[in-house]
Amino acid sequence: MPLNRPKLPLSSGKATARTRVAPLALKVLFSGLLVPGLLFIGVPNASAQTQTQAQSTDAASQDAANGLPVEDVQTFAEVFERIKRAYVEPVDDKTLLRNAMRGMLSQLDPHSEYLDADAFENLRETTEGEFSGVGIEVGLRDDQLTVIAPIDDTPAARAGIQPGDRILAIDGTPTNNLSLQEAVDLMRGDAGTELELTLLRDGEQEPRTLTLTRASIQSESVSSRLLEPGYGYLRISQFQSRTGEQTRDALTSLMQKGPLQGLVLDLRNNPGGVLSSATDVVDQFLTQGLIVYTKGRLADEDLRFSAHAAGTTAPNVPLVVLINGGSASAAEIVAGALQDQHRGVLMGTQSFGKGSVQQVLPLGNGDGLKLTTARYYTPSGRSIQAEGITPDVRVVRGRLEVEDDAGLQLRESNLRGHLLNGDPSEARQNPDTPIAADDYQLGEALNLLKALNVVKRPAGGTVAPTK
Repeated sequence: MPLNRPKLPLSSGKATARTRVAPLALKVLFSGLLVPGLLFIGVPNASAQTQTQAQSTDAASQDAANGLPVEDVQTFAEVFERIKRAYVEPVDDKTLLRNAMRGMLSQLDPHSEYLDADAFENLRETTEGEFSGVGIEVGLRDDQLTVIAPIDDTPAARAGIQPGDRILAIDGTPTNNLSLQEAVDLMRGDAGTELELTLLRDGEQEPRTLTLTRASIQSESVSSRLLEPGYGYLRISQFQSRTGEQTRDALTSLMQKGPLQGLVLDLRNNPGGVLSSATDVVDQFLTQGLIVYTKGRLADEDLRFSAHAAGTTAPNVPLVVLINGGSASAAEIVAGALQDQHRGVLMGTQSFGKGSVQQVLPLGNGDGLKLTTARYYTPSGRSIQAEGITPDVRVVRGRLEVEDDAGLQLRESNLRGHLLNGDPSEARQNPDTPIAADDYQLGEALNLLKALNVVKRPAGGTVAPTK
């Protein structure tokens, strides 16, 4: 099918792949790439080589004008022809040139890559939240294919795959000699087909093999619920094109159930996504102030994003933001802005540390480039590239276990003949919340919100007694 060339958003997504490639772009800068000097395609004979050498002096004099290292271009042509002539199997010119372009980009940084038409279409689908696969973001860490984050409610998440899991083999094929794109291609497939992954987790001695069934995934990036009356939970799993709108709707729905005394914004294992959606989310909590700015070599890459009072939904709700090592890119933009603007308390563990921006640039042949063009900075001027964001309160993943005899304590209510509370018709319920047992970090976030509300209570003597 023909490939439309949409204007894709400014990418703050990691050099990742899922069974998909993570997005993030804002505008298209140009639609073609001119490489002057690569005119040599045919196989040269000896006289042609001699003629080329004789012309090297003239070419060298032109080098200062066009900026090309002529000797390196000649070496490239020589390598190209030797592969054509001597490689064990025939290789066509198109394949060699595509591979050369892929290598040109892959050696720049982990996030720049050449996108063929299928990968380009896959990127578009990802920004819209619809794709087929198992639902994991992957990248290369220390030259090892590594899970960046599983996507919520996907086969990978349900199978218990965690950030940091190393993928040793895909359907029996070792990954140590695969490029990121090759690994992604192996993991792609139609819904209903099976994928076998061999994984090794830090601290484990033996790898484990999981068989996952690919699914057609239509992921909603935002979910919400009440943890307790007055305390909301907002989960953003990734930043898609409609995440800002979905966040506004979720906050409105929570506040319609009663005044919010606190909100947990969960960005754990959020691999990033569309930058404009990230700024829209921050705008829900800030009435003014800088959100993020970018700096690149081109003037068009120097951008600033600020909050506006008109777009704010919950400007005064106490906020705790959960982050971890799977929080990357656009998720770090949100966390960094809220931290620098003192709008919320960050809790969890150090974030991933991707502070670069990618542009998706369409090419005339229907393919595209994902090219790193800028770095982004938090409002205070921090670049979190390769460092990440440090939470205000460090809380690691854990499991809460309640002692067997913890509930066997003598209280006034256990004494025979005890006085009843003022109005026995009013049922008083204070059950222990199970949240901390299921999710220790979330339980601690809820406890912190409650503590913040205790501190905000009026001073003694200002609260009238109830009758």
